[in-house]
Amino acid sequence: MPAQPLELILARQFGDSLGMPCFLVDPDGNLLFYNEAAETIFGLRFGETGGMRVEEWATVFTPTDGDGNPIVPEDLPLVKTITTKSPAFGSFYIDSLKGDRIHITVSSFPIMGRPNRFLGSMAMFWKTDAL
Repeated sequence: MPAQPLELILARQFGDSLGMPCFLVDPDGNLLFYNEAAETIFGLRFGETGGMRVEEWATVFTPTDGDGNPIVPEDLPLVKTITTKSPAFGSFYIDSLKGDRIHITVSSFPIMGRPNRFLGSMAMFWKTDAL
């Protein structure tokens, strides 16, 4: 794996120190890291999965709306951030690897290097009560 920019290394360190679930992706959406708090929701330790290509991890958790309909990737906050390089926010359901259907709220933001280099995105999320 090629060396990562300092900003992504620092973002991973920051995410690792958070008690709030978070994950980090590169500009193509490939998963670089998720923290211990996210492991409890996902049901899988990062040490067991390591990084994953977007095609792998995007299908693992199956984002759906309140009626169980799949959410198109373009409507997910993290994909919006990757596409627009702007913060995004949203709520939806995921299926954990334990088989639980969990309602989460997600805030994502771009990781920018100097001078104005888009390096990836970080998403923080939390369990919420369904509306």
